[in-house]
Amino acid sequence: MNALRIIWRVTRLNFRAQLEYRSEFLMMIAIGAIWQVSVIVFATVLLSRFTGMGGWDSSDVLLIPATRMLAHALFVLFLGRMHGVGRHIQEGRIDTYLVRPMPVHRQVQLEFFPTNAIGDMTVAVGLMVGALSRSQLDWTAGRITYLIACLIGGMLLEAAMFTVVASASLRFPAADYWSRWLEELLGTFGSYPLNVLPRAVGGFLTFGLPLAFVAYFPAAVLTGHGDSTGVPYWLAAASPLLGALAYLGARLLWRWSLGHYTGVNG
Repeated sequence: MNALRIIWRVTRLNFRAQLEYRSEFLMMIAIGAIWQVSVIVFATVLLSRFTGMGGWDSSDVLLIPATRMLAHALFVLFLGRMHGVGRHIQEGRIDTYLVRPMPVHRQVQLEFFPTNAIGDMTVAVGLMVGALSRSQLDWTAGRITYLIACLIGGMLLEAAMFTVVASASLRFPAADYWSRWLEELLGTFGSYPLNVLPRAVGGFLTFGLPLAFVAYFPAAVLTGHGDSTGVPYWLAAASPLLGALAYLGARLLWRWSLGHYTGVNG
């Protein structure tokens, strides 16, 4: 409880610090929203020009980018500061964190309030509302509960991938560039049914880089396409659990890597 009180107090102070510069605060929110313009354009073109994609109706396809964007917005809001750990390592700031009486991971997450996440969240919620309103599914309590679990699982899976990159950066600071590559892949391929891509690419985005478990598999299970994803149905349905397990494994890797950290100069 004491840790939660500290987290709340620091977060509140960070938010108030952002509000000191109102114009920049609003601009950062706008940047967060504008950053998602490509997804909005994709959704608009999909609904206005195509009846479907890869055997999916357009209303079903729309659930994929909506799920990915909302999971991503949650990641940026709660766990996204791991994205910038490589810069902290290169500047030697991690060494300062190590001598403070608070876990390094928590210090990284509390460094600042991600104002741009408000813009991300606004667009993501709007897209999810649009996807649910166009959906022909019967949104029972079970489906809604599973969707919520998938959003949390997608957030944790994205956090796990960036935590792995951050762990690698503790040993190889230049690995920070992998996070930019990872962000590009998530943004480029995360909004499409993967069955429209070549099989080798789809396999890589499933088993090499588990992007499929963020939104594609959850949307497939929800819309009745779970048997045509190329993986066993139970594996696609277990996406939220796999996200939680991946994050747990990534945090263990982070702890191990931090224990073997020798400084930016080796």
